[in-house]
Amino acid sequence: MEHFDASLSTYFKALLGPRDTRVKGWFLLDNYIPTFICSVIYLLIVWLGPKYMRNKQPFSCRGILVVYNLGLTLLSLYMFCELVTGVWEGKYNFFCQGTRTAGESDMKIIRVLWWYYFSKLIEFMDTFFFILRKNNHQITVLHVYHHASMLNIWWFVMNWVPCGHSYFGATLNSFIHVLMYSYYGLSSVPSMRPYLWWKKYITQGQLLQFVLTIIQTSCGVIWPCTFPLGWLYFQIGYMISLIALFTNFYIQKGASRRKDHLKDHQNGSMAAVNGHTNSFSPLENNVKPRKLRKD
Repeated sequence: MEHFDASLSTYFKALLGPRDTRVKGWFLLDNYIPTFICSVIYLLIVWLGPKYMRNKQPFSCRGILVVYNLGLTLLSLYMFCELVTGVWEGKYNFFCQGTRTAGESDMKIIRVLWWYYFSKLIEFMDTFFFILRKNNHQITVLHVYHHASMLNIWWFVMNWVPCGHSYFGATLNSFIHVLMYSYYGLSSVPSMRPYLWWKKYITQGQLLQFVLTIIQTSCGVIWPCTFPLGWLYFQIGYMISLIALFTNFYIQKGASRRKDHLKDHQNGSMAAVNGHTNSFSPLENNVKPRKLRKD
């Protein structure tokens, strides 16, 4: 195993250059294998979990969902605030920022981005709760692709470009996750659902963050600095893949709603023709037949 680890490290060094020594010895960062194994286990659970739950009753998970989503809301809010203050204190350049130009502010960004990386492991629980509650329709290709890829991508980011221009996407994503997980947590309480007005803006916000990240990343390509260009090209490609998947999801969601609305409208029209609406059952269905007297 040690020989394999050494070979893997040599390959990564030849492909990506030397690692950033500032994260040496940090939890989960020295070796890629634990991150890879966690991702494989995640995909196995995605595959086998629904099969295991097929003939079982769904779990409610209401109490733990409130705690889980509240915890991720607070973690996302912490990361967002720390990243914003770190960027402000380090006087980060929006157009391009190297990884060794802001001193202690860079270290602050690195510490927060480690939590961002680790949060991607915690977020595997999103899928596990879907499985336990038998909400399998929410386990889409987009959902699995996003969750499985982010943990692995951020292992590499933390080892090679753990600050500098890497901050922007994580900052926007942390803000979106404040909105998203606060909604999920509060929606677990039925009495709160009528007040969660920001639900319809979450998907739009996710798409907007991808577009803004592409714009900001492209600035580093157009006006380069010491930040490695290869990472910028990769991020642009990854953001495009997410935009394509999210746009497809958003269009399908809208088409499904229109289809349901049309179906309801047609059902209502048929009900009017038959002399009753769906809100009330026909009178003859409400009248119990009288038993015939045997005498």
